[in-house]
Amino acid sequence: MDTFEMTVKKMKEMKPQEMTEQMEKLKSMCLCPGCPTYTNCARNAGELVFCANGKSFMCIPNEVQCICPNCPVTKQLGYKYKQFCTRGAEKAQRYEHALWGTKMV
Repeated sequence: MDTFEMTVKKMKEMKPQEMTEQMEKLKSMCLCPGCPTYTNCARNAGELVFCANGKSFMCIPNEVQCICPNCPVTKQLGYKYKQFCTRGAEKAQRYEHALWGTKMV
């Protein structure tokens, strides 16, 4: 079991208040607003932590440049993938890659 899988397992056991506190901690570490791909629409919608929450809801249509690999959230939680704002959360990408292989369809 890798770091991400252990973190997901631990988070499943958290109480709602603990989960909220954990998400606030992740938001405070999030680099998304400094990313070239991040848009004003995403900023105005308060979209953050795509790696955990999933891709942008209609605010980020194009991938410009990805800084996910440099994000402290990505490093702390042991993420393998990137471009979370357009491709989905780590959990979703792992599932997709398990089904389809390493190529995105």
